[in-house]
Amino acid sequence: MADVNADSPLVDAPPVLAPLAARYAGGREPVSDGVVRAMPVILRLERPPAARTPVLEAAAAAALAVCLDPRAQPGGEWHEAVSIWVGTQIRKIARRARGAHWAAVQELPGVTWEVDGAEARALLPGPVDEVPRVVSRLQIGGTDLPPDDPPPPPADAPVIWLNAALELTVGKAAAQVGHASMLYAAAHGLAEVPRFAVRDADPERWARLCAAVERGEAVAVRDAGFTEVAPGTITCIAAPA
Repeated sequence: MADVNADSPLVDAPPVLAPLAARYAGGREPVSDGVVRAMPVILRLERPPAARTPVLEAAAAAALAVCLDPRAQPGGEWHEAVSIWVGTQIRKIARRARGAHWAAVQELPGVTWEVDGAEARALLPGPVDEVPRVVSRLQIGGTDLPPDDPPPPPADAPVIWLNAALELTVGKAAAQVGHASMLYAAAHGLAEVPRFAVRDADPERWARLCAAVERGEAVAVRDAGFTEVAPGTITCIAAPA
């Protein structure tokens, strides 16, 4: 899962994200209704695939875009599904697709986001045992891309810093940066999707970022521990430009 430092001031988050901001600003655990829900995040990985960094930036933006979409706001057709999911756990499951399979998921409710030629589509969250066949047949495990060498983040872009020491697969990283974009928007009261930069943090930078979280200047994603890392591991930190 994820958290906003309890000492951070609570801002006016978008309505659908307000429970997320309130829950983590107060340090309260989400309340489960016994149904396991997740947002499918589909990464377009053609042959050859796009570079790792823009794929992750597209995933971060797409996840938040579903939450900020007018259809997810009170009275919208997506509101119930999104608000119930945000009110429990913001679990995400990344899958990969290409060709006809990528085209097929465009027909499902969600938002596709493109960054420098890389694309990701975040779908409407729902129970994991009710995932449409067009999604469930897409592969989860083994989703990875080689490291790339992105330039320094733009001066005006919020940055999602991944803990490079964890060596997350691109599928796991995509889910984590999606958590981070939502937390950042909730903590900062964003009503529109910014251009997030995603970068790896070396140990020295990571230490500084963790200190910023303690001061309430950044938001941290703490993983539930379902895959790849131990429960409570901080996988990424979102900080202002």
